[in-house]
Amino acid sequence: MTGYLVRRVGQMGLTLFLIITLTFFLVEAQPGDYASFYVLNPDLPPDVKEKIRAAFGLDKPLWQQYLIHLKNTFTGNFGVSFGHFPRPVMDVLAERIPRTLVLFLTATAASFYLGFFLGKAIAWRRGGLFEYVATISGATLFTAFTPAFALMMIWIFAFRLDWFPLWGNSCIGGLALDILKHMVLPVATLTLISFAGTMLLTRNSMLETIREDYVMAARAKGLPERQVRDRHAARNAMLPVVTSLVYSLIFAIDGSVIIEGVFSWPGTGMTLLSAVRSEDLPLVMGAMLFIGCCRCWLT
Repeated sequence: MTGYLVRRVGQMGLTLFLIITLTFFLVEAQPGDYASFYVLNPDLPPDVKEKIRAAFGLDKPLWQQYLIHLKNTFTGNFGVSFGHFPRPVMDVLAERIPRTLVLFLTATAASFYLGFFLGKAIAWRRGGLFEYVATISGATLFTAFTPAFALMMIWIFAFRLDWFPLWGNSCIGGLALDILKHMVLPVATLTLISFAGTMLLTRNSMLETIREDYVMAARAKGLPERQVRDRHAARNAMLPVVTSLVYSLIFAIDGSVIIEGVFSWPGTGMTLLSAVRSEDLPLVMGAMLFIGCCRCWLT
């Protein structure tokens, strides 16, 4: 166990190092630099522009900037956001991360529950119309193009039916009911496009479990079918399904930019998108590092 833990920590450390390195060089590869936000004024003398660049350490060679970046990252110093948020990057992320976690943890829990419920139902009554409808519907939604499907949900339920608000920005500092109203559509979208994986995995696991002797013994005792299904077959079929729950969290966090961007949900994904548009490089690096660290930790 000790050896496994050492190897696991080493793998996580190496992955984190690669994420930091790739993020740094990808950001540095694009036109402009940190000082561009301050030197756009054409009236600034050249010597003032050079002093601004020197104040940010941009007059140093790239390898020195990289070492400084590593040091600042491992000490938790991500700098100051230069875009719409004239605040430290850590303060901006600390405000946005809980919103992302609430949204995607809720959607993942709803998707898991729906997929597990449907999976055990279609496995117990295999071959019926319900199985074909659930399987085809789940597979169709799973292969749907996420941005188009999200826009369709907004058009139907927010624009045409006017059941939910069109935009998500008002949930900043809003009341609990207002936040819940803005969460319904993104949570529903994430649930509908991702429940099929849990459903099919539960179905396959249930089909193996119902052939076991203890399930036949429970039926021979005369127990109700629902009790045999839920207490004997479904509970033992949950192990691979619960394991897949962790991986579903990874893909949920990876898709935060798309969902939060479409629904204007003020989380880390929306923050990253806004930072890229405004060339807010420190905030881009901080948001990408958070998403990469989450993926590294969950895997």
